[in-house]
Amino acid sequence: MPLIRPFAGLRPLPQYAQQVAAPPYDVLSSGEARARAAGHPNSFLHVSKAEIDLPLGSDSHGGAVYRKARENFDRLIGERILVRDEHPCFYVYGLTMGTYTQTGLVAVASVAAYDSGRIKRHELTRPDKEDDRVRHMEALNAQTGPVLVAYPSQPEIDALLVGASRSPPSTSAEGDDGVRHELWVIEDEATCQRLQAAFDALPALYIADGHHRSAAASRVAASRRESRATESHHYFLVVAFPHHETRILDYNRVVRDLNGMTAQAFVERVREKFDVHPSTQAVKPEARGEFGLYVAGHWYRLRVGSAYVPKDPVARLDVSILSDQILAPLLGIRDLRLDDRVDFVGGIRGVAELLRRVDSGTAAASFSLFPTSMEDLMAMADAGKIMPPKSTWFEPKLADGLVSHILD
Repeated sequence: MPLIRPFAGLRPLPQYAQQVAAPPYDVLSSGEARARAAGHPNSFLHVSKAEIDLPLGSDSHGGAVYRKARENFDRLIGERILVRDEHPCFYVYGLTMGTYTQTGLVAVASVAAYDSGRIKRHELTRPDKEDDRVRHMEALNAQTGPVLVAYPSQPEIDALLVGASRSPPSTSAEGDDGVRHELWVIEDEATCQRLQAAFDALPALYIADGHHRSAAASRVAASRRESRATESHHYFLVVAFPHHETRILDYNRVVRDLNGMTAQAFVERVREKFDVHPSTQAVKPEARGEFGLYVAGHWYRLRVGSAYVPKDPVARLDVSILSDQILAPLLGIRDLRLDDRVDFVGGIRGVAELLRRVDSGTAAASFSLFPTSMEDLMAMADAGKIMPPKSTWFEPKLADGLVSHILD
């Protein structure tokens, strides 16, 4: 079974691409999605977050949501807003955010390679989020949210993708955030074969963003193995970028309370393991081992003492140090996946969001972190290690709706 293969994508006709393209389902709350999709009936948010079309207060994981998602999906197809390609293709996906660009390959990747560890993961998943994606895939009989994966940069692949993207794109859309999404279709059989062979020669692919979608695809494939003769469920939708083009931003933390301490007492406890320096400006860490703390209207720059930096490659990550030296022992937050006293803020929102959360009273303190590197991520995955939850925030994000994979 090949590592990747072409597929007949379901795509918006060019004149509808701008209307359809939507942020990923997991970066907007239901309220934000409802506001974003208001007056835009062809937005893919009506498929990816169909609770926005149900009465306020509806269970976002209730059966009615998945039925509504299928109804909305079928309407877009029935009205020929979304049209499936006649033949299997690869697609080139271009992302432009200001002066920053990424060029990747849209394909379907082998579930067997994911199950065996050749498509490597670095995060644990939450069962409830997996269940949601399984139910969404089963309801639509499709994978609609691509998984972002990275491949170790390979000159032949890189050159083929750049060459294929020199002509005008077949699809183009710009998000509300100013990010331009472009899609080129690769129909040439020889080019498709070269790309497939080049990917098959790679030692591994690395999941960057989309662990729950990957795990859900594996579960759907397992449930269908005995009952379906077609092979489409053996693959899942991915966009693969060279590792040096993927950009990880900081993934920051906010906490609801100080575990009974005053702000002054909390800062003094932090001083036991960190050098703490007041700052008159918002702190955006500039190196590993450095953190920003905002509490009670004041910013502090923290640097962890060398005695508290472990040798273990996972424990020495900044996200681990913050958890192991502050969140767990001082605040009693020991499970980032389950404790509702901690929340996470992607770096795209900036340190201003950390200040806003505290000043508004919705959080007691916030922490800014230095971004995890792509090299760290790949090293963790190669070693079979699991990084702490919410270690990486990738930006720019892929759009939902520009290409989907139908499970025949």
